[in-house]
Amino acid sequence: MRVQARIYCFALFALFLGVPAPADTDAAANARAALAGFDEVVEKAIADMNVPGLAIAVVAGGEVVYAEGFGYRDVDEKLPMTPDTLFAIGSTTKAMTATVLGMLADEGKMEWDAPLQTYLPSFRLSDPMTTARITPRDLVTHRSGLPRHDLLWYNNNEPTRPEMIARFAYLELTADLRVKFQYNNLMFMTAGYLAGTLNGTTWEEAVDERLFTPLGMERSNFSVTDSQKDDNFSQPYRENDDDEIEEIPFRNIDLVAPAGAVNSTVNEMSRWLLFNLDGGKVGDRELIQAATLTEIHSPQMTTGATPDRADVSVATYGMGWMIDTYRGHRRIHHGGGIDGFITSVMFFPDDDLGLVAFNNRGSGLPLLVNQHAADRIFGLEEEDWIGEALENRKKGKEEQDKAEEKKEATRIEGTSPSHPLADYAGSYTDPGYGALEVRRVGEGLEFEINDITTPLEHWHYDVWNGGENDDDPTFTDQKLLFRTNVDGLISAVETQLEPRAEPIVFEKGTDPRLLDPDYLERFVGTYETATGTKITIAISGDALTASIPGQPTYTLEPALTGRFVLKEVPVVSVGFEVDDSGVVTKGCSTSLAVSSMRRGSKSSFFLESPGSKAGPAGCLGTGPSHSRKPTAERRIWSLLLAPD
Repeated sequence: MRVQARIYCFALFALFLGVPAPADTDAAANARAALAGFDEVVEKAIADMNVPGLAIAVVAGGEVVYAEGFGYRDVDEKLPMTPDTLFAIGSTTKAMTATVLGMLADEGKMEWDAPLQTYLPSFRLSDPMTTARITPRDLVTHRSGLPRHDLLWYNNNEPTRPEMIARFAYLELTADLRVKFQYNNLMFMTAGYLAGTLNGTTWEEAVDERLFTPLGMERSNFSVTDSQKDDNFSQPYRENDDDEIEEIPFRNIDLVAPAGAVNSTVNEMSRWLLFNLDGGKVGDRELIQAATLTEIHSPQMTTGATPDRADVSVATYGMGWMIDTYRGHRRIHHGGGIDGFITSVMFFPDDDLGLVAFNNRGSGLPLLVNQHAADRIFGLEEEDWIGEALENRKKGKEEQDKAEEKKEATRIEGTSPSHPLADYAGSYTDPGYGALEVRRVGEGLEFEINDITTPLEHWHYDVWNGGENDDDPTFTDQKLLFRTNVDGLISAVETQLEPRAEPIVFEKGTDPRLLDPDYLERFVGTYETATGTKITIAISGDALTASIPGQPTYTLEPALTGRFVLKEVPVVSVGFEVDDSGVVTKGCSTSLAVSSMRRGSKSSFFLESPGSKAGPAGCLGTGPSHSRKPTAERRIWSLLLAPD
């Protein structure tokens, strides 16, 4: 009793002095003993849960006490899973991003609560007040007011991170700053970009320099492209409708890497756990101040969740970590998931215990085996985590089958599209989400966004539904509503890409040739009206201009009809006609006589010209296939001279 009392008193004394108490020399041995027979539990679990392979490691008492692989990292080749197999760790990357920012704060390069624009002056959100108030701390605590908007970045690696951040100004906010917990990968991408900027490097270089190198995480990397060059990496898998395991392609998420693109092994992640359990040190070297790491590990934001068990508290969010009390033990943890991979990382700072598990299918088994192992080590009454999950899995499949049967309940039968299929095809854009392409394919349509192509089936009226796509089901059952403008043209398409926000509206673009200077060159020249007025058409940048004596120069903007409108007088439209050889022979406008154009004149936006050769940019344009009677005078110009 006296010896125990002395150890307890020393621990309290050390705590007050900020000196680590001596490690419990029995912790490692006790953990090893508690995990006797654990292999059989995991082997049965991966079979019952239909998981190809799983790896798990446990650290206790300052050392790795358990590290094993089960099943296969490659099913077809029968390659075994090992503790050194590379996995995509998903969102457990976030804590690494927050930790690097903490290191930069220690060095005086950043303050958690300073306005973000102090460090990233060009940063903008759709609300100016939120833009001015948001801080680095807000980026890593999911309280920015921005909902997930994950389909902005998913499978999208074309923009740079600064280009992606510039799009945030066009995304709908659904809460005020610091009011509501809304998990957000885009904010963590921004936090990573901030870390790289302050470090004078990329985010990848900052993490490698400040974490991977000192921790000895030599094979950990930042892209699934790099993982596949390694000798020991796991393939990703999914379970199909017949409960069969299928290999799927790797999902590259390099664009938002600071939110979830690290790849690692359970052996190397054990070093990350030991670093966090040891207050930010590697051996005697302090990489981050203990107080800063404690702040990262501390609650920053409530999540609004409700409890589902009496012995597990509702989690709060720190900086890249969830914090709760698990069966009487303070727990810091996070999960991760990207196509074909699920990760669970957790540690118990008051118990000097950490666990990490990965599996190579979209299954929640890593969390369950971690909790089962923790229960054994803590000597808690056994909970049938895996049996409970199997029952929930069965119920989930039943509910999914019911939902599949009911999904056509809202479909209105006997309707048809308002336009021919060709009128729906085209390029549509949104300033936030970028491009959406609709194409005519045979007797149907397909659409593409973020390089994911999905067939479309007519649903009802002008609503279309994303069809089956075995290669990538992301947009299966995605509804697209096509809009028409006052001229009866298909002018936009809207679709619900963020469940918490209003539908995203993609505006239809004009014929891309009408923005190509090489194509526009054919229209350049001097034209004469029937009254003798000369109109000079020239090119300025990627646009045509029209000069009329005594009037300012007008800019011709492409319209959906295939014609042009005057930017300065939008009610005036202009078109050109070509002969059978492709030579431009005429121009035409819709307004009062061009010699007396004036702002506010009434005119038609669409004219017929019987017998004319109307193609793109023609006097008829490329408007709807149905015809309309002319409602205004058409001015024909004859070509006088085309400049050299």
